[in-house]
Amino acid sequence: MKSKKKTIYVGMSADLIHPGHLNILSTASKYGDVIVGLLTDKAIASYKRLPFMEFSQREIIIKSIKYVHKVVPQESLDYCDNLEKYKPNYVIHGDDWTSGIQKKTRERVIESLKKWGGELVEIPYTKNISSTKLNMALKEIGITPEIRLKSLKRLLNSKSILKFMEIHSGLSSLIVENTKIDINGKVNEFDGMWGSSLTDSTSRGMPDNESVDFSSRLQMINDALQVTTKPIIFDADTGGIKEHFGLMVRNLERLGVSAVIIEDKTGLKQNSLFGNDVIQHQDDPKLFSEKIKFAKKNQITEDFMIFARIESLILDKPMEDAVERAHIYSEAGADGIMIHSRKKNPGEILEFSKLFKKQYPSKYLIVVPTSFNEIYDFELQKAGVSIVIYANQLIRAAYPAMISAAQGILKYGRSKEIEKKLMSVKDILKFISNL
Repeated sequence: MKSKKKTIYVGMSADLIHPGHLNILSTASKYGDVIVGLLTDKAIASYKRLPFMEFSQREIIIKSIKYVHKVVPQESLDYCDNLEKYKPNYVIHGDDWTSGIQKKTRERVIESLKKWGGELVEIPYTKNISSTKLNMALKEIGITPEIRLKSLKRLLNSKSILKFMEIHSGLSSLIVENTKIDINGKVNEFDGMWGSSLTDSTSRGMPDNESVDFSSRLQMINDALQVTTKPIIFDADTGGIKEHFGLMVRNLERLGVSAVIIEDKTGLKQNSLFGNDVIQHQDDPKLFSEKIKFAKKNQITEDFMIFARIESLILDKPMEDAVERAHIYSEAGADGIMIHSRKKNPGEILEFSKLFKKQYPSKYLIVVPTSFNEIYDFELQKAGVSIVIYANQLIRAAYPAMISAAQGILKYGRSKEIEKKLMSVKDILKFISNL
């Protein structure tokens, strides 16, 4: 009687296929039938950036490789669920996972295999090539507007909460694009950029009252698009009249911006954090809904999103008003709701979140914790928040430093004394040229 062919399990993300992948698959096929556990977008996003290609695209490529017998989704970085299901004779992996975030994954694989006498086979890492290096090369080439536009929805479907940071220049967008820290082997970075009206106006020395028109603001967005790859959410203030807002949406789509947020105010726009200290008028919810409906009807792609920002709590109106507006705007077609507050305690934000998610569990909820900055991202995540926007921190950090430098030069009559506080010219040129 012919013995049953052995099964081999190979887990991989396979975003950009290179000789290292083919070496592992070729070697694995010599042991038996190869089952590839293809990591989903969500699994990959749990420990590094979202893959360039979507799961369905990666699946087509892996299935076409002659060494592969079967492709199955691997829903997390942990192999164990799939190993228990398929009970392979061997797991084959490169020998590059003995440290870092995958070290514990490796240990769990070994423990699982022991249950049915399976074996881990590790293949020497292919030198001088990696998906990380290929992604860096791809980043230098740039991405298309279509790919960038789609990336926000992919991220929302892959991660529990997204972190966005404001931008007001090409340089600030480079900082958001490239700043990352390693926490216990997991890379932590911003998921995208907030095209802030406040900080864009401030960087031009203009007030935050829509005095900088849309055409002028597009210059900053173009600067960011030219040197980055992450999704952008555009702060459109009130959006203007509905016909103008419809044109704005089409322009943003064409550029590759992923979403726009408009606030339900009317008249001369004032910064929300002034609250009732200045005269501010909230729009009639039915009229504001017509603006949302008109723009949704006029957008070209299904991937672009329109979020409605509610100012009720800013203007000290009751919670019922905010919840009712959220209902009206959601029914009008808004893809999500931004709820704003100027209180230092996040209590009313959490109350709104609970009420809104109960009624619309699948709608996206966005918050801007400028005032209520004591709350952590993971607490907002538990409350059902999908996107947290840090809306003005970079510009608020930059300007005190610039004022201090200017005052120092005036005080000492030279720049030597302040040099230790400055980034060297060599380092700043290196920062730009290496990105």
